[in-house]
Amino acid sequence: MKLLGVFAVTPVLCAAFQDLGGKYGGMDWLTPAYTFWPLMLAPVGFLIVFVTYREFTFNSPRGTYLNQTIRAVCYLFLFLTAIALLYSWLAVISVLICLSILVAGPILRKRAAA
Repeated sequence: MKLLGVFAVTPVLCAAFQDLGGKYGGMDWLTPAYTFWPLMLAPVGFLIVFVTYREFTFNSPRGTYLNQTIRAVCYLFLFLTAIALLYSWLAVISVLICLSILVAGPILRKRAAA
């Protein structure tokens, strides 16, 4: 859960730092890329957590919280990376990763139950 939290909070902190530093700090080097790249890389971290802890997620009673958390964060980042498509077409990869996690979760859960 801590690793998932790091991947989810880092883009938010980068966005806040870019907004405050660029507006009030006079830091012109803080471009929108400072916000969008961590936002596009976060779903890769979600995929790593999803694949690494898949046995724990689908076979234990405590794992359902991890599964629900990953799904909730993927829904949020699906929306945010869709907005990032306006910045770069590479955000398509992040959108596809979020969609694959959301689709693969119920499929793997059915297989684990059988």
